[in-house]
Amino acid sequence: MSVFPLAIFGLGWGEIVLIALVVLLLFGGKKIPELMKGLGKGVRSFKEGMSKVEDEVDDIKRDLDKDEPSK
Repeated sequence: MSVFPLAIFGLGWGEIVLIALVVLLLFGGKKIPELMKGLGKGVRSFKEGMSKVEDEVDDIKRDLDKDEPSK
């Protein structure tokens, strides 16, 4: 079993290299670091948003548990 994350999608090393070459041709070597930086910021922002949502859900669960009468 491969540890590489894209193996989940059934991509082998040949396909990954081909995709990397196409990205390099489309965006050029100078633009790729900017794209990766933007992608990283987007992922970080998404994770922060998900964390906030999870915290709010946990708060609501706690509030509901407090409101329920003990059995």
